[in-house]
Amino acid sequence: MRVSGVIAGFGFLVGAAMPVAAQELRIGLASEPTSLDPHYHSLSPNIGISQHIFDRLIANDATERLVPQLAESWKVSEDGLVWEFKLRQGVKWHDGTPFTADDVIYSFERVPTVPNSPGLFSFATKGKTLTKVDDHTLTIASASPAPLTPNDMISVFIVPKKHASSATTPDFNSGKGAIGTGPFKFEKYVPGDQIAVLRNDDYWGEKPAWVRVTFKPIKSGPSRASALLAGDVDVIDDVPTTDIEKLRTDARVDIAQVASNRSIFFVMDQFRDESPFITAKDGTPIKNPLRDKRIRLALSKAVNREAIVARVMERAALPASQYLPDGYFGILPGAKPVVFDPEGAKKLLAEAGFPNGFKLKLHGPSGRYVNDTRIIEVVAQMFTRVGIEAAVETLPPGPYFQRASQGAAGGVPEFSMALLGWSPASGENSGALKPQLMTFDRDKGTGTVNRGRYSNTEFDKLVDEALRTVDDKKRAELLAKATQLAIEDTAWIPLHYQINTWAAKKGIVVTPRSDELTLAMGIKQK
Repeated sequence: MRVSGVIAGFGFLVGAAMPVAAQELRIGLASEPTSLDPHYHSLSPNIGISQHIFDRLIANDATERLVPQLAESWKVSEDGLVWEFKLRQGVKWHDGTPFTADDVIYSFERVPTVPNSPGLFSFATKGKTLTKVDDHTLTIASASPAPLTPNDMISVFIVPKKHASSATTPDFNSGKGAIGTGPFKFEKYVPGDQIAVLRNDDYWGEKPAWVRVTFKPIKSGPSRASALLAGDVDVIDDVPTTDIEKLRTDARVDIAQVASNRSIFFVMDQFRDESPFITAKDGTPIKNPLRDKRIRLALSKAVNREAIVARVMERAALPASQYLPDGYFGILPGAKPVVFDPEGAKKLLAEAGFPNGFKLKLHGPSGRYVNDTRIIEVVAQMFTRVGIEAAVETLPPGPYFQRASQGAAGGVPEFSMALLGWSPASGENSGALKPQLMTFDRDKGTGTVNRGRYSNTEFDKLVDEALRTVDDKKRAELLAKATQLAIEDTAWIPLHYQINTWAAKKGIVVTPRSDELTLAMGIKQK
């Protein structure tokens, strides 16, 4: 989905191009992965890097259409219970070992077992039974129809049973376990400094244009832009919103943009009687006000989304009403963002027994999402204006997501209210509703990143039924109905959808992706 009035490719600018190192590509990343273990953390930076080293049965292209990868074809039985996958023959792991169905089965078994994961990929593997037919054929069965099985496949990276069965997450980070079938091979990983990969000249598919690719994490937006202009890197992602127009008019630079499927939002603690970062104005403990729907709606009404889009995001965003913008499967048609209504917010607070508000600390990552720290600060100011004394604490993405998911010592989500983002890998609304809002159940694989622990039995039933419904029209209706229910509950507070922006040296072409991933495979020289 492209945004009207926004460049969806590259401008034709006149001027001398900055020199490009032959066959080597340097990419400045706004966010680095928390691990090179492809099963450790369902986080976009991790997923993006993993796609260079590892493959999946099914991949998604720049517009999120499903395309064959390690599976050449797939089909479902008439009752919808069993999917058969024909695997690509002649594929070899980076060490030369042949790829077989045993590796796929092992990978699915490993996904839910990775220790200390801040966000498992088990939402894509639960309820599936894999059976080997032969070395290049397998079936995936479920107890009820599973129409989204092909969509789930794009979330599961395949690792070699031979090596991964004895590899820990640190082994992947060191390179010992980072053996895949992907277009690049691991070279080095220095957290905070660089990730380097080398072209896999024995790759079964299209060979990348680059012999070597170095990913350099550059958290500061202005620093990324400066690094591009100084020639230190060839491509940057998450172009600072304040620099987009300046770079667009620079003859040395090309800009690529596309509407994102990522929404930015707040989750709220809805499971504790007392929330750790909420008190009365005088600092004394109070019952958790976020369990009251009126309070949650008051907070949503206090947010001026148009102001955030205009002043914080410099128009590189769209106000959000739900998890996905118009055009995606299973959304609630015609949904509108909650109207900015500070007086209405004050009224709801009073009705809920908090006419003078309360104290609340907002948490968020620093450097994970576009302008994330500024967004949190601005929203805190908006809350303060309606009587809620809001403070802000931001953390580096690694420790932030760990605490947002399991607390500092492991266990339950720690924060009272947290800024998050989500980009559903499935390309449809179920890819947000199942992991984000279904009741957290580790065994069932639902609510795997439900960090506010929202729980609604009726909502769960609607999504569960949708996930078993083969008829696309009926499934879309069920997902829309579930979305309506969650909106009425103010289960979360949607803020905006990002517009993804890349900048590259003249002569380098970036294919912009709606899932915001920066893939060297989609970057070429003119």
